[in-house]
Amino acid sequence: MGKRGRASERKGIKNISGIPGAKSVKVHPGVLGGAAAVVVCGVGIAAYSLIGGSSDGDGPTVDEKPVAAGPPTPAEVRATTRDFLAAWEKGDVSGAATLTDDRTAAKTALTAYAKDSHLTKVKLTPGKRAGAKVPFSVTSTVSYEGKNKPFAYESELTVVRRKNDGKTLVGWQPSVVHPDLKDGDRLVTGEAGDPPIKAVDRDGGELTAAKYPSLGTVLDSLREKFGDKAGGTAGVELRVVRKDSTKEAEKSATTKDDAKATPDKTLLTLSPGTPGTLKTTFDASLQATAEKETAKREQAAVVLVKPSTGEILAAANSKPGGFNTAFQGSLAPGSTMKVITSSLLLEKKLAGVDKKHPCPKYVTYGGWKFQNDDKFQIKDGTFRASFARSCNTAFISQAKKLQNDSLTKQAQEVFGLGRDNWSIGVPTFDGAVPVQSDAQMGASLIGQGGVRMNPLNMASVAATVKSGTFKQPYLVSPDVDKRTLATASRKMSGGTASALRELMHYTAVAGTAVEPMSGLGSDMGAKTGSAEVDGQKKPNGWFTAYRGDLAAGAVVQEGGHGGDSAGPLVRAMFLAGR
Repeated sequence: MGKRGRASERKGIKNISGIPGAKSVKVHPGVLGGAAAVVVCGVGIAAYSLIGGSSDGDGPTVDEKPVAAGPPTPAEVRATTRDFLAAWEKGDVSGAATLTDDRTAAKTALTAYAKDSHLTKVKLTPGKRAGAKVPFSVTSTVSYEGKNKPFAYESELTVVRRKNDGKTLVGWQPSVVHPDLKDGDRLVTGEAGDPPIKAVDRDGGELTAAKYPSLGTVLDSLREKFGDKAGGTAGVELRVVRKDSTKEAEKSATTKDDAKATPDKTLLTLSPGTPGTLKTTFDASLQATAEKETAKREQAAVVLVKPSTGEILAAANSKPGGFNTAFQGSLAPGSTMKVITSSLLLEKKLAGVDKKHPCPKYVTYGGWKFQNDDKFQIKDGTFRASFARSCNTAFISQAKKLQNDSLTKQAQEVFGLGRDNWSIGVPTFDGAVPVQSDAQMGASLIGQGGVRMNPLNMASVAATVKSGTFKQPYLVSPDVDKRTLATASRKMSGGTASALRELMHYTAVAGTAVEPMSGLGSDMGAKTGSAEVDGQKKPNGWFTAYRGDLAAGAVVQEGGHGGDSAGPLVRAMFLAGR
């Protein structure tokens, strides 16, 4: 709603009746142009249409009521909620929309709700308010082509105060209609856009969201992309249809092959379709472990891949109903990025595993002063020692010998990151290593600055080190839909790959990753990381590692040191993979 300035107390006061002795009334700017006004005169009450008027300040003034301010009172919250829900319940879309702070958006959403959802007998019941927030329950019946089924859910609204006139209104959000709705989304009942699928693991066992909660959004995405290829037939459903529909995505040349980031969601099935079977690369046992381990932790995510093929074996998040951090997260990876930076320094002969390498307490680059954790230093140390102990200054000290795009090219050309071209079968964020300069370029060498990754990306990094070449991770075989997997434009030399494995192995047996990797054999390596984030008391903890033909990436947000937080999560995955 636009803001409107208030007139001064005397401005706009005028005797507009033309009748001697009539009282003057205040002409508000907001009522000029056709609004009706009542003029009180000595002989009675008459209504006049205001076509215009001047402000000459003559006559007595009429005091304005002060505009209410501050949070809505409990009584206002109750009254506004009652009126809004009552209007919505009886189908008065315009009336309900008028009681919100975004009449146009609310009317569009509520009209679509009435038209597309086919919900009848809607009953809205407010719950116990918490300040200005009021939860409410919705009970209804979905009626479509002779089929009827009850449907109930919980939602919430917030009452706000409009600044210009102090009126209390419902703060409009699409989630008021249904908690799964975002801008432009709709509730639609009809034939499903995509046939259902029966997703199975690598051994043919069925994968369901009930058994593996982290796979809820993944299974929705798989249905959207492969439903019409798996041989099923569509049923009739009530579902959330996202604004960025698949057809729109297919028309867009800039949209990735893995369809939209947030898939449509089925809320109720009136008549089931016939599912087609879709085989994935998931390992049911490893997925169960990933679910169990992430559930123990706050804000954790982990991915396990097979280095020899790129197959994704498991992926899980602590909050399975929320954002898929494992595949789509975009977080600074901290010192796990030093694996990629080390490959760059090794290739450019700026470092050697057992060559002397500086690790001072501080180093300045681009006007910033960088330091190590606890301000440690390694006197007369080697690059092996700096990598194993995760010495920041050892890496930033080499920034002046690099070009601004050196790390970007290394990540893209050798590790397949940052090109936004992975096609694993569901939406992903493929990492970002932007070209930067000065201090930000120095920070990017240690996984800060503008560098962004997720557990899938870092699992792929460890897998690339283990196998010696980048193999794009995937969840569904490209044979199913003939899609092309991403490739790296060049392969690191055998010497560089061997050196990286030696550095990561040493870190696992004598460096910061000792405890999580203890007893896991000789064919393994790891790198820890901690990424500082503004506003967080503790950094995000990262861990990337390989063991045999398994490679993992994990993050625990606000977990602190990666070896203590994300490391045990990866260890559990490796032990389950025996």
